[in-house]
Amino acid sequence: MENFHKIPEPIGNFVNVRFTGNLAYLSGQGAFDDEGSLITGTVGKDLNIDQAYDAARRAGMTLLSVMNYEIGMLRINKIVKILGMVNCTKDFTQQPKVINGCSDLFVEHFGKKGVHARSAIGVYMLPNNIPVEIEA
Repeated sequence: MENFHKIPEPIGNFVNVRFTGNLAYLSGQGAFDDEGSLITGTVGKDLNIDQAYDAARRAGMTLLSVMNYEIGMLRINKIVKILGMVNCTKDFTQQPKVINGCSDLFVEHFGKKGVHARSAIGVYMLPNNIPVEIEA
């Protein structure tokens, strides 16, 4: 299992997590490289599908870091849903394969508790030109 990442400061007027009842809603997170810099680029132009999958996995690591810091891993009963957004060219159609990077990580980490409902969509642009943003 990879190490947890540093918790990023929100880039706008929002918080990383909001609680309601026994649910935690995590704000969208991007992917960071090994030096701690945001990964940038458009999938289908600057990044291939393998690089985009890795970026989605890294975004998942950021989400795990937020969960661990804000909630504590032992208190998580299951992952309910994720929304994955892919900054891609208009002809790129493999968004689900990209977001599998995060989904696969959650299942590896949580087992059956990590299986979730999901949406994977392509978008024209994401903040700071990041290739993926994932919320949970």
